[in-house]
Amino acid sequence: MTVHRFEETIGGRAYLIEVVPVGNRWRAQLLRAPGVPTAMMPFYGPTPDAAARQLTEWLSLAHRRPLAPAVETAASKI
Repeated sequence: MTVHRFEETIGGRAYLIEVVPVGNRWRAQLLRAPGVPTAMMPFYGPTPDAAARQLTEWLSLAHRRPLAPAVETAASKI
């Protein structure tokens, strides 16, 4: 079986992504350490790069910090 591995740093954290063929598409998921479960769902794509990119984009979105609430000023109360 062909296995592709990608290393990505997202939000200051290193991730190992493993991509394997499943039927006529590719499945990307975070590489698990032995004995460590993961609740991350897999991402699929037509190529190894596309599947890994979808997972990377999702992780990037998950690492974005919410915007701070707007500060109310005296001028905005008028």
